[in-house]
Amino acid sequence: MKPVSNLLGLEIPLVLASGSPRRHHLLKTIGFEFTIITADIDETLDINIPPEQYCMNLARSKAVKVADNLDYEAVVLGADTIVVLDGRIINKPSNREEAVKFLKDLSGNTHLVYTAIAIVNSKTGKTLTKYGITRVTFRELEDEEITAYVESGSPMDKAGAYGIQDDFGAVFVKHVEGCYYNIVGLPLELLYSSLKEFLKG
Repeated sequence: MKPVSNLLGLEIPLVLASGSPRRHHLLKTIGFEFTIITADIDETLDINIPPEQYCMNLARSKAVKVADNLDYEAVVLGADTIVVLDGRIINKPSNREEAVKFLKDLSGNTHLVYTAIAIVNSKTGKTLTKYGITRVTFRELEDEEITAYVESGSPMDKAGAYGIQDDFGAVFVKHVEGCYYNIVGLPLELLYSSLKEFLKG
């Protein structure tokens, strides 16, 4: 943690406004220490805005809500990930039937994964929001594969109803173009570059 923080000039606490175990793991992987404070916000889909604006709005809302409730200065990080197929946002499935539908829609097709990050200073209110995009192509999935995966329960907390990093969803992916970590839920290069900009700007 210390080398990364010293390199960035991060002298105040880092707070992650996310309950995602995948984001927790990635932040730890690159050497950060942080506090986790989740934000309960309305994630109702607004179909009238572009997908990048949608995920940036959610990431910002999470970070701002946590920052507003802190009584000390901290850098608060919010993030949001969505899957977009043919212009349609595919978020987390609400039930197993929807998870099956999502996976059948993704089967044999290429979709986009958007992950937005928002960085907020809880004392000054300074905010920086950015996003990354990764193209992901699925092979043709068999019905029994989809059923088995959904029955495992793994897709239920994941945008697009699949995870590439730690379960059977990895074998659905035929090709990736762009940042792998963006698919997992936290684009590490974008995060590092954004923190440098935020702290030095």
